Amino acid sequence: MKRVLIGPALNLMFRPWVDGEQNIPDKGGAIFASNHLSFSDSFLLALILPRRMTFVAKADYFTGTGLKGRLTKAFFSGVGQIPIDRSGGSASEGALKSGLQVLRRGEFFGIYPEGTRSPDGRLYKGKTGVARLALEAGVPVIPVAMIGTDKAQPTGQIVPKIMRIGIRIGKPMDFSRYAGMQDDRFVLRSITDEVMYELMLLSGQEYVDVYASTVKDRIAGKVKEIGGAAAHIVTDRVRRGGDGKPEAVEAPPESAEETTDADSSDVAVDADEPSRASGS
Repeated sequence: MKRVLIGPALNLMFRPWVDGEQNIPDKGGAIFASNHLSFSDSFLLALILPRRMTFVAKADYFTGTGLKGRLTKAFFSGVGQIPIDRSGGSASEGALKSGLQVLRRGEFFGIYPEGTRSPDGRLYKGKTGVARLALEAGVPVIPVAMIGTDKAQPTGQIVPKIMRIGIRIGKPMDFSRYAGMQDDRFVLRSITDEVMYELMLLSGQEYVDVYASTVKDRIAGKVKEIGGAAAHIVTDRVRRGGDGKPEAVEAPPESAEETTDADSSDVAVDADEPSRASGS
């Protein structure tokens, strides 16, 4: 389906340019860690790779009934997505388990270290699931920057705009020097920060040392306060300062950061639907 139906359509709409194709491994498993700007990121990244790329998606996409349910399942399966296995407990544990299975088969696995789409186009602090997965599977991390996908399909827009987008693929990152240290949260944080630094360089995005989910919670809180038709105005003001520049966001207390990082099993894969205006 990817090569016959979906691929040609996406190529026609987005005409993606690719920089760094020589960094794609010819064989063996690898984690493709990408920034996350749009719902279409997963489909476009999988499109340009010569080998199968797998992302995890909500199980709801695979369990629908009737014609719509079958078509939805066929679509997500066709673009290389698999349902999150929740048998181990939380969604993050299920995503980690699914990712390990994919990587141990020698295939590509895609992940968004930020854990969700950027609320304002900036690059946010990465969750440490990418580091744990790399050490558990013993595979390299390939940093990937999606360019312009937020303009082609902004959060809340179901039908993408026809325009050209770009994809930059960085050099493989080898973390074998940390083998056996996947339970050390300081090592996991160090690896994750290294990955995010490469993503910042590749994408040219401003980096914010706060989780994107923290900013989204703040936006949701402000929107809830005012509600109604003015909600979109509040959302924009929370995302950007009064002078039109991105508003500074204070990091949570150190203890809160440590608590969040302790959940290092979080693979941080976003499976949001494009129709959700909040992008959460």
